[in-house]
Amino acid sequence: MELPLIAPMLATPGGLPSASQDARWAYETKQDGQRAVVYLPGDGGLVLRARSGEDITGAYPELRPLGTALGGTPAVLDGEILALDARGRADFQALQSRMGLAHAPARAERLAARAPVHLVLFDVMHLAGRALLRLPYVRRRAELEGLELTGPTWSTPSALVGHGPQALAATREHGLEGLVCKRLDSPYEPGVRSRNWIKIRNMLGVDVVIGGWSPGRGRLTGTFGALLVGQRAGTALRYVGGVGTGWSEAERADLAARLRDIATPRCPFDPVPQVTGAHWVEPRLVGEVRHSTRTRSGLLRQPSWLRLRPDLTPEESAADVPDGTG
Repeated sequence: MELPLIAPMLATPGGLPSASQDARWAYETKQDGQRAVVYLPGDGGLVLRARSGEDITGAYPELRPLGTALGGTPAVLDGEILALDARGRADFQALQSRMGLAHAPARAERLAARAPVHLVLFDVMHLAGRALLRLPYVRRRAELEGLELTGPTWSTPSALVGHGPQALAATREHGLEGLVCKRLDSPYEPGVRSRNWIKIRNMLGVDVVIGGWSPGRGRLTGTFGALLVGQRAGTALRYVGGVGTGWSEAERADLAARLRDIATPRCPFDPVPQVTGAHWVEPRLVGEVRHSTRTRSGLLRQPSWLRLRPDLTPEESAADVPDGTG
């Protein structure tokens, strides 16, 4: 069966629903992996697509057996691919070695044999020829759980209805990334960053676009001292600060090489920030940084680098950044 291509629904950053609304929401653990829409045509095959729509099936050969899990029933599912550490927690840095291997099958097979990924499933958008997009979340969730999709490298974690504060506290206690809150009556909105899904991070982390760098001093002479980063505000890339800490030596060397490859004489920020000795790059690389808070003008306070996000596009760094930033 030819299945419809469906862009994943996205969550909006926010806080817990009010106590009076708590029972109208379901709560799921926020997973730290690569989002994937799963296509099961019902002929034993499997196709995985990233948020961008890119076919990433070849990067995860250990997930191929999922293609037969529903027999001849075609389906489109939503989920997240995780690399798990020794304690069973998602480790995004470990997953990065697997991302981008869709066209390197031999290497993907070797890594899959050594440390298989795990796919968690949390929604179903199309099933047995039926479009489920307009069904409320609670009914889609019942359809998904009825499929009993549990296997060697995939599972369907349960969702908790109500008790949001307790759910969030549990994620913090266990060192998990956060919580996703989903309205029980919400439809599936393909490609939309919706207020019907709210994501809560246990750390203040934001996705940013690298737009340049400032030179290092002392032992860092010849490489970057800080990355100059921004976030999308409408069609503009607004400068939100310089990030000067958080890398290992190997990560710094890797980033320096990437920056050399995308150097440009033109500043990608609007307006142009006043940074002495700045070098500009094409705004292609997305990263995640941790910070304490923001200034009134939108600059990040005490930012620290966490990781590159090759699974995100620069357009996905959108945020409420004041027009006067920089």
